[in-house]
Amino acid sequence: MSRRRDAHTRDLFAAPEPVSVGFGPEVTGRGSLASQIARVVSRTTQDAREEAGMTRRHLAELLTVRLGRPVSETSIEKWASEAAEENRIPLDAFIALIAETKGYEALGFVPSLFGYAVVEEKYVEIIEMKQIEDHQRLLDARMATLKAKARART
Repeated sequence: MSRRRDAHTRDLFAAPEPVSVGFGPEVTGRGSLASQIARVVSRTTQDAREEAGMTRRHLAELLTVRLGRPVSETSIEKWASEAAEENRIPLDAFIALIAETKGYEALGFVPSLFGYAVVEEKYVEIIEMKQIEDHQRLLDARMATLKAKARART
């Protein structure tokens, strides 16, 4: 008789979830900014097709509804093409693309250009606690130094 798996217990042998989201340098690491943006759009639509069976035509329909303006399959193809540098995805369409495809890796693209990362909200408190611990260590070290100096003077 097999035991049912506890849905609230994490699998210790499973690969850990990534802390931040974003594409690696194979997507964003080379070429002009326009080319990098096109590769992010291309990879996001490709992942949506592979993981959810979402065609660019269906995605165009979803973006049209979300944005309240026509978005064609051709537009998506141009946004995803490095050769069509004059056709960059508008910011609102980029946001809608992420929302409709659930391609959260694309969220990390812009912040990564400035040395930042995007993390899920569930990690924010943990990160802040780590920052406080690090700061506390610095304060403790400074306090120990001051106490040593004070003892040396007496």
